[in-house]
Amino acid sequence: MATQSLSLSQSQRMQMVMAPQLRQSLEMLQVPILELRTMIQKELEMNPTLEELAPEGPQLEIETSPGEPDDTSEMSFQKEFEVLAKLDDEWRDYFFQDIDNRPGTPEAEEKHQYLMDSLPQQESLQEHLMQQLTYTDLTEEDQRIAELLIGSIDDDGYLATPLDELADTSPYDTDHLQHVLLAIQEFHPVGVGAADLRDCLLLQLERMGKADSLAGDIVRHHLETLARHKFDQIARTCKTTPDKVREAAAFITTLDPAPGRAFSATIATYVIPEVVVRKIDGAYTIILNDDRLPHLRISQHYRTLMENPDTPRDVKTYIRDKLRASAFLMRSIDQRQRTIYRIADAIVKHQIGFLDHGVAHLRPMTMAEVASEVGVHETTVSRAVHQKYMRTPQGTFEMKYFFTTGLKTDAGSDISNESVKRLMQDLVAAENPAKPLSDLTIMQQLHQQGIKVARRTIAKYRDILHIPPSHLRKRG
Repeated sequence: MATQSLSLSQSQRMQMVMAPQLRQSLEMLQVPILELRTMIQKELEMNPTLEELAPEGPQLEIETSPGEPDDTSEMSFQKEFEVLAKLDDEWRDYFFQDIDNRPGTPEAEEKHQYLMDSLPQQESLQEHLMQQLTYTDLTEEDQRIAELLIGSIDDDGYLATPLDELADTSPYDTDHLQHVLLAIQEFHPVGVGAADLRDCLLLQLERMGKADSLAGDIVRHHLETLARHKFDQIARTCKTTPDKVREAAAFITTLDPAPGRAFSATIATYVIPEVVVRKIDGAYTIILNDDRLPHLRISQHYRTLMENPDTPRDVKTYIRDKLRASAFLMRSIDQRQRTIYRIADAIVKHQIGFLDHGVAHLRPMTMAEVASEVGVHETTVSRAVHQKYMRTPQGTFEMKYFFTTGLKTDAGSDISNESVKRLMQDLVAAENPAKPLSDLTIMQQLHQQGIKVARRTIAKYRDILHIPPSHLRKRG
């Protein structure tokens, strides 16, 4: 009989660990401007070397960075402080604002604070999924794919962009994407990452162990018939009684058709655009909307303590650590703003037609294309546009809205999927209610406009737009 024993062993392995500062920098890039302000305010409360002041002049750039001094060298200690002090002088005027627009009056600050206190701080679906991603054992590459997939999941919890389209615009094949998607579909909420309603309900039934039940059979093969309440027809096909079909239908109604909505705000929230695009003298100008971000500098009191030779060394060490945190915070803010500006600039260059004429002229554009143009990784673009909004002459849009695949027209030009969806909506809105347009008819009318699109694609877009099939739209 084998005996059991406890023993210790050592092993070496290489593992990537994300430094806290890098994590903070990525978080700043991803959060919208209101949450960023909250993060900065929290740092102001925790870091005594930081102060918030109103701007006094134009923005200055930083060319120096504090190094890692030798703790045993007083000269290195002093040299680092001089670098950090110089950094503070440069950053004093980091944010440039028009003097009339800064929130300087007590009344304005009180009003804004009331607004900030009133906003709900609710975790988004993407944040919830990303948090679960950190607990998986996926490889580094698979985690990048997971971030791409999570960024493509809409507020209802569905994968808004089909895997074949993601494969066309990314360096990963469909099988690899599907492998990672299966891992995401194990996350909470149950049903997340589904391609459509049928897939979503089946995921929930599988999690309950009821995929092979009558309810599973109905969802898998008779969902449209169930929507028309034809219980007798389903009963004949499934070789059961109408009463059992009604019982299964009642159980199906307890499933969640939109699992992501639990993470949507239930009350109205304010949307503040990160970027404002205006046409000035015939050219579009990009303006970063950073009016409400605090203006930071290092406290003069702590600078004086650092310069005082009588200050104990342990106090100087504490101050130095806080100064490092302050410097990294300001650099992270600067990097965030620059990245968002460069991505917005790339969007504007690609979407001049949309800015001039509207959604019908939205061009296909992928995150991979913009990432290559800006010189960053595709996941950086995904983080930068997450929950960020852009105000344009055509209205305010989420920056992610501008990233879409497209189709070729007979003229050889590209047309985005969003433009095709808008054309479909216009056709359905103008149809005769007594004779609604079938998917085939919509496809033929789009073909007449030079847009080659398959019938199954029409059906897919119709589902995304929540447009019922023609027989359910018939009235009169």
